Amino acid sequence: MTFVIATANMKGGVGKTTLTVNLATCLAKNHGKRVLIVDLDTQISATLSLMTPADFAKIRNEKRTLRQLIKRSILSDPQLTTTVSEAIRSYVCNVKGLSLLPGDIDLYDEYLVSEMLHRKAMHQGQVNFETTWNDFEKTLIQSILQPIAKDYDLIILDCAPGYNLMTRSALLASNFYLIPAKPEPLSLIGIQLLERRIAKLKETHKEDTPGGPNLLGIAFSLSGNVFSSRYYGQVMRRLNEDFSEAKLFKTRIPPDVNVSKAVDTFTPVVLSNPGTAGSKAFVLLAQEFLQKLSTSARIDQPPSKFALTSLDD
Repeated sequence: MTFVIATANMKGGVGKTTLTVNLATCLAKNHGKRVLIVDLDTQISATLSLMTPADFAKIRNEKRTLRQLIKRSILSDPQLTTTVSEAIRSYVCNVKGLSLLPGDIDLYDEYLVSEMLHRKAMHQGQVNFETTWNDFEKTLIQSILQPIAKDYDLIILDCAPGYNLMTRSALLASNFYLIPAKPEPLSLIGIQLLERRIAKLKETHKEDTPGGPNLLGIAFSLSGNVFSSRYYGQVMRRLNEDFSEAKLFKTRIPPDVNVSKAVDTFTPVVLSNPGTAGSKAFVLLAQEFLQKLSTSARIDQPPSKFALTSLDD
């Protein structure tokens, strides 16, 4: 069975994409998991962390990015099922089990979405446009993942900062969500805002998704500046008040210039420089991730929904 996990935070600059690509790489390389990264951010940071701009330009010209799949999903194209697998790149960075569904700098046309939903509501005689919108929001990402979900143990959705259509649809398609963060006041506000919006999202869709998505945990990347360190204790105390200890990852990603430099090689730091402090922390984070996932699945989800034995190494 497949677990779908969204990585999300209302605030940018918290190390979300860096955590996503390094976590996914460790899960595939060190734990033998079949992992798919789906880049839902129009900044395409996850995509460009794993391939060169020239390679991206080539597949974009060939229309083998997420944009084409989103368009087909919006239009309810029956050929969507057969085209999803064609867009996925396997053996990313020569790692067996690591795959990428590349993002795009232009994921969807807002006018096209509005026009299609209005037409659909009129055709169905929907007096309340909100019903049509909610149905679309629920199925947009699900329709793309459904044809290929069985091919993976884990699908990690790298969401854009904020709370746009793609992020909401990604959360509704997920079993769990992971919040990458920095122990800083603004990051704390981002966590609080995201939690409020997810609670409202779950309430809106409670009949369709009664069990989730549920918070897997909050994972911290530490900053090296004095300003942030002043607030570290204050922020962590507040988080301990708001969340149980089980929801806070013990592993912290330390400040490490090699993590940033790895972007220039289009390779995760756990591959390009595995001996560094940052790389070693991501290895530990992946182990803790699997432990939390196994525990959370047992506690938060119906026993029949997941094959738990596949998580334990």
